[in-house]
Amino acid sequence: MSDVGVLSAHLLSGFQKELFTRLAEAGHEQLRPRHGAVMAYIAPDGTRASELSERSGQHKQVVGTLIDELERLGYVTRRPDPADRRAKLVVPTELGRDQMAQAAKIIADIEAGFARQVGPERFAAFKEVFAELTDRS
Repeated sequence: MSDVGVLSAHLLSGFQKELFTRLAEAGHEQLRPRHGAVMAYIAPDGTRASELSERSGQHKQVVGTLIDELERLGYVTRRPDPADRRAKLVVPTELGRDQMAQAAKIIADIEAGFARQVGPERFAAFKEVFAELTDRS
């Protein structure tokens, strides 16, 4: 059996391939897995870039570049943070919110497939242990 790093990489690769193929079919063909560092962590009412960096584990410069790309693609916009006018919030646009809704449905479907494959109890236990090991519960 492969080590956990190899297994995790294979799981992520397959998951991303299915997710982004289906997102493209749903009209979001310009998105790439790298954009997940922003889109997977952004709140519907906006999130600061520094928080996106922290949540995703990506360097601030990488997140800044991704935000620029997503802004050009029409998925996010930058707005002043009402809590601190010096700071900016990255806010999903209508297109961004549609992508978030589509992704949530697709992810639920992928996870349901995993649960059917190994059984719902085993899959729930897997997710719990995986969250514990990654400290992302």
